[in-house]
Amino acid sequence: MTAEYKVHGNVAVITLANPPVNGLGLSTRQGIVDGLEQANADGAVKSIVITGAGGAFSGGADIKEFGTDKAMQEPNLNSVIAAIENSDKPVVAAIHSVAMGGGLELALGCHYRVAAPGCSVALPEVKLGILPGAGGTQRLPRVIGVEPALNMIVSGEAIKSEMLAMLPGQKLFDKLVDSPEALAAEALAFAQSVADVRPMPLVRNLPCKHPEGDAYFQFARNMVKGMSKNFPAPAKCVDAVEAATKKKFADGLATEREIFINLMWTAESRSLRHLFLAERAASKIPDVPSDTPKRDIKAVAVIGAGTMGGGIAMNFLNAGIPVKMLEMKQEALDRGIATIRKNYEAQVAKKKLKQDKYEQRMALLSTTLSYDDLKDADLVIEAVFEEIGVKEAVFKQLDAVMKPGAILASNTSTLDVNKIANFTQRPQDVVGLHFFSPANVMKLLEVVRGAATAKDVLATVMAMAKKIKKTAVVSGVCDGFIGNRMIEQYSRQAGFLLDEGCTPAQVDKAVEKFGFAMGPFRMGDLAGNDIGWAIRKRRAIEQPGMKYSKTADLLCEKGRYGQKTGAGWYDYVPGKRDAIPNAEVVKMIEDHRASLGITPRKISDEEIVQRLVFSLVNEAAYILEEGIANKASDIDVVYIFGYGFPVHRGGPLNYANEVGLFNVVQAMKRFAKNPLDDAAFWKPAPLLAKLAAEGKNFQ
Repeated sequence: MTAEYKVHGNVAVITLANPPVNGLGLSTRQGIVDGLEQANADGAVKSIVITGAGGAFSGGADIKEFGTDKAMQEPNLNSVIAAIENSDKPVVAAIHSVAMGGGLELALGCHYRVAAPGCSVALPEVKLGILPGAGGTQRLPRVIGVEPALNMIVSGEAIKSEMLAMLPGQKLFDKLVDSPEALAAEALAFAQSVADVRPMPLVRNLPCKHPEGDAYFQFARNMVKGMSKNFPAPAKCVDAVEAATKKKFADGLATEREIFINLMWTAESRSLRHLFLAERAASKIPDVPSDTPKRDIKAVAVIGAGTMGGGIAMNFLNAGIPVKMLEMKQEALDRGIATIRKNYEAQVAKKKLKQDKYEQRMALLSTTLSYDDLKDADLVIEAVFEEIGVKEAVFKQLDAVMKPGAILASNTSTLDVNKIANFTQRPQDVVGLHFFSPANVMKLLEVVRGAATAKDVLATVMAMAKKIKKTAVVSGVCDGFIGNRMIEQYSRQAGFLLDEGCTPAQVDKAVEKFGFAMGPFRMGDLAGNDIGWAIRKRRAIEQPGMKYSKTADLLCEKGRYGQKTGAGWYDYVPGKRDAIPNAEVVKMIEDHRASLGITPRKISDEEIVQRLVFSLVNEAAYILEEGIANKASDIDVVYIFGYGFPVHRGGPLNYANEVGLFNVVQAMKRFAKNPLDDAAFWKPAPLLAKLAAEGKNFQ
């Protein structure tokens, strides 16, 4: 049982004890009901307190139960709340640290609520593509008002308890105690003070009205529609809260429940729940236990003060970790420092960063022109030019000067981490840390595990990633790791589509309509088309048989490298990122197509999306089979947080599961018949073929 029962004088205390956040799984729900029955049967008990052990009151439902029999198995959360409301003795919620989702709904079902300051209070279900399903949309408006409640429910964002306590006329908290430490004693005293109060107050009996109901809810719908076009849940939240203002409580509760169940079975909710679990599972490495010892990271060095080096440094400065930045020339250092200052000053101007915090962060940054000055760093990250000879020179220098036990990391995006590790006498201390650009903004960090990388190095950098607020995914060593290896196939397909009749704008629009942050050609312009050009030149030597469209090479030969040159697949106006189609680029594509003797054909948006997305899926299947990625969900995390894959589709492999792997394979067989495509590539990877044949999904 994951709920403890104790009696303190004449007050029974039911403590949720289901770490880490006291999730309301079946065992915990049963424990609450059993505790209520025991307290009500004990003549010496006059009142009841419900609280949570450890660092949370309750973080809400157990997501893993969603869509399973356990979620609905009695007592479900609605039944638990009904048992609280029907208790013969007053029930007081003692809220602290975290009260979210079902945890807040549980508290709203209690007769009274005593809260500690600093508690994060939220109904975040909308972030999982659903809405509160145990009365949250019906009870919260009754205690804090319709508009604040709808804002909380639609955004899913947490608000501190002391802020909520300041709302005029709020009835959420009966008492806000002075400190978290005082909560237990104050809750017991409060429970004793209301022991004889009858009838006991119920949130469900409070009035719920809005003075301009119809107009307000129409306004809310218009706002939500503009902000959440790919997500059905926010608009449904408006419907549920409106029901609270227009229906009897029981009828409003029934409306909420019906909407909740319908949303839970949408593809969007399944995808968001998959992503929620996938992000948390990404930090788990099968052969690196959670109790693996970790090395101290108290000082960091960064080699290179360019765009990547500066962005990487900012992550550590933001986390309060001192950074020493090295460059070969003072001018390069000065430019790098100026860029970091400019980035921080922009945040200050937007009031996202306080001036004193900016100054504190800059005070943690120092610079040097000498490798000798890096010797005391616990972690050094090189962010220099992506060429193996340059990396070799850097790592040989680092091997000579860094202290024993220091972690040596490369920010390489494609190169062989094993080869880099072997430039040193300490390959066990070498790891890949592939930050994504801009490194101070992008959430993804690919952690590349070399053949010799020590387990404590892996454990350390995964913990460090969390400290600098990155989502880290472990990759094995291969060309391009997980993300860039897959994106190469995606880019190849984009090129073939141009050869066959598309324009860059048509491809980009189709993919962006599907939900990508940007299409392949806008992405190429942002990253720099010369980067892909360099990779293709290397491929021509290493894999001379690989087939590519020549259009991207022709573009680069014209010096159209993308946004940094003001011209790529599109034109760009200085200071803006708007992609303006260029007639000369379209003519270049048409001329190249004609030189190949290709008659252009009309290509549907559906074909564009399928060829691009299924190319990712097929390459991902090879990556899984080779053990480069630990699990399918890791690949989805990489693509959501690093490549702008639509969140509501849950990543390429989750999307393939939703489409059905049989259907994916059938589409690939059609693409293989296209004489202008790469028939060999469209042969399904063995793992994909096997899963499709067995009617299974990626796991």
